[in-house]
Amino acid sequence: MTFTSRVINRDPDILGGTPVLIGTRVPIKTLLDYLEAGDSLDIFLDHFPSVSRDTIALKK
Repeated sequence: MTFTSRVINRDPDILGGTPVLIGTRVPIKTLLDYLEAGDSLDIFLDHFPSVSRDTIALKK
């Protein structure tokens, strides 16, 4: 199982197939936009309580 398959979900029934963080309706692009803007992961997680740190942590 790859990192992306453990973190990113694409389902046509969820936001029309937009890649989202698995188990949520939060687009992966939203996370990337926060990080590219210089916001910390903690700020992102505060704004999106449906996303847990474990969801986006690389696990083996």
